[in-house]
Amino acid sequence: MKKILAFDSDDTIVLSKMPATDRMATLLAELLRWYDICIISGTGFESVIYPNTVRQIEKKIREIPGADLSRLHIMPTCGTRYYKFEGDEWKLQYQEDLTDEQKTRIFTAIETSAKKLDMWEENPAGEIIEDRLSQITYSALGQQATPAAKYAWAEANKEKRKQLNQAVKALIPEFEVRTAGTTSLDITKPGIDKAYGMHKLMEATGVQKEEILFFGDKLEEGGNDFPVKAMGVDCIAVERWEDTAYALEGIVAITEAEQR
Repeated sequence: MKKILAFDSDDTIVLSKMPATDRMATLLAELLRWYDICIISGTGFESVIYPNTVRQIEKKIREIPGADLSRLHIMPTCGTRYYKFEGDEWKLQYQEDLTDEQKTRIFTAIETSAKKLDMWEENPAGEIIEDRLSQITYSALGQQATPAAKYAWAEANKEKRKQLNQAVKALIPEFEVRTAGTTSLDITKPGIDKAYGMHKLMEATGVQKEEILFFGDKLEEGGNDFPVKAMGVDCIAVERWEDTAYALEGIVAITEAEQR
């Protein structure tokens, strides 16, 4: 029996960097009646996950008897940070931040590789390279690009994106480099990935990997969800948040029937 439902964020429970829909927020809040929920994402907590997803869940929980916010686990930046709701606030449980020297090496490798492959946007919508303290993220069109622009770029640049991943890895082999989001690469310390986050979650909750079900859109090798699959956690691959919502509606219906 599964005890924890774990999710990637962008394109798994929300459109890229957009607020959770009422449908998704309601489903996640309903599931907090019976399951622990973990959101483990390449995005940041204060900048993206809290305003776009957690805040919506908090609002819905007030309407759902038995839903428990303390069962919600938030792991931003590929599990390099971990937040839990304790008392009346979200508290940081651990962090794996990069040093300034490490950040400089990563910034240089990304910019060098992207320019060589003609993947450096001259007029980006926001930052191309973002310092998320424990993770550096490259966004091909800039952090504030529209979902429509991101999806069009992703469709047109599937192979070049793989080439960029390999080029950055070649320059900084001591770091983890993964394809993420719709237009992104995530770079973290070696051994710090979503599998690391899952192991930390298992330590914190006492669950076994067989008791976790993970949903992600980047479960292919090289994707930032792949480490969870590689560690042996049961996974469901999705392409859009609607795929996840459909599956969760089934889980809610089955669980409600079992509780009667």
